[in-house]
Amino acid sequence: YARSFGLPAVIVRPFNTFGPRQSMRAVIPTIATQALWSDTIRLGSLDTTRDFTFVRDTATGFIHAAAAQAVEGRTFNLGVGKEIAVGELAELIRDVVGRDLPIEQEDSRMRPAGSEVDRLCSDPTQARDLLGWTPEHDLRTGLALTIEWIRTRGRRAGIEQYVV
Repeated sequence: YARSFGLPAVIVRPFNTFGPRQSMRAVIPTIATQALWSDTIRLGSLDTTRDFTFVRDTATGFIHAAAAQAVEGRTFNLGVGKEIAVGELAELIRDVVGRDLPIEQEDSRMRPAGSEVDRLCSDPTQARDLLGWTPEHDLRTGLALTIEWIRTRGRRAGIEQYVV
């Protein structure tokens, strides 16, 4: 559409945005709710890696892309540029919550063969160099803000399937 009609556009690719108000089905809220209210953290693959970006940083990246000059047609990755394995993420969330719970891998939580991307990590160099954007929140800080939001909401109907 941009090429056909000369619409100035940029492509913005957020990487694993997380934070308050995220679907409870996503990996961080799933782990956090289990860490807060269960006796065990149960997950699928513990080796899969992701590059997590706090929602405020993603939003700021979109604003930077919209306001930037002379970047039409470019693609920008809005990620931190650091990956973490799901098992390590669970350990970090457990630490932020302050509960030393066992972390178990369950076959019933594994994704079907061939459906999982094993590794996602961004290269935010162009976003930094051309948009002047860098994430302000490190993973631990973003997790603390997210966990506090989940904690204040308490046990809510509809999350039981992700907690037990």
